[in-house]
Amino acid sequence: MMARVFILMGLLLANAAFANEAQIRKALEPKLGGAKIEGVQPAPIKGLWEVHVRTERGMRLLYTDATGAYVIDGSIHEVRTNRDLTEERLRKLNAIKFESLPLDLAVKVQRGNGKRVLAMFSDPYCPACRQFERSLAQIDDITIYVFMYPVIRPENADHSRAVWCSADRAKAWLELAAASQPKVPTTGASCPNPVDKVVDFGHKLGVNSTPTLILTNGERLSGGLRTEELRELLDQTAAARR
Repeated sequence: MMARVFILMGLLLANAAFANEAQIRKALEPKLGGAKIEGVQPAPIKGLWEVHVRTERGMRLLYTDATGAYVIDGSIHEVRTNRDLTEERLRKLNAIKFESLPLDLAVKVQRGNGKRVLAMFSDPYCPACRQFERSLAQIDDITIYVFMYPVIRPENADHSRAVWCSADRAKAWLELAAASQPKVPTTGASCPNPVDKVVDFGHKLGVNSTPTLILTNGERLSGGLRTEELRELLDQTAAARR
């Protein structure tokens, strides 16, 4: 008898969750301008639901009540741990297979044994990218696959092309993107190069800010990180791949 009660309770809870999801989809999807709801699940805060919305720029998170009558567009921060729970969820929802990245189109920068690995979409004239390069310079034993993504100042895209045409691409990239003053390679930009392909690829991935980082577990981060935070993440993902 008791087993039947537990089964009945489980079915009732499942039906309630399904009803909430259906109601939320019905209420919100017509208001999203053509974007699609790919998932609905309970949010970290009791009484709220997390709505996964697929847009041209990747996954987006909204929060709503059980009926879809109210929407919260923002981030949930856990005060006790100082964690941005929304950002953590987006990393996972927007994750891609690292092995699927066309690394042959990237400039490879390696220091030490290169055991810490990440890929990065970066514009050499993006102020946040240039600042982040200073954080990267403080991490040893690292391999960085730089997808040159000249979208902030597209009129200077030839500078990225010239990096590819340089004999030492890593050195040329760092002199252009990480030096106190950008040093444009003198080699010119006439060689076959992947810059346009990278820009197209980034648009398809929904990369809409620089720097955008991709860890080896596929998680994606927009914006730079503090040195210690980045080192910890890289060490975690390196350990997970062993």
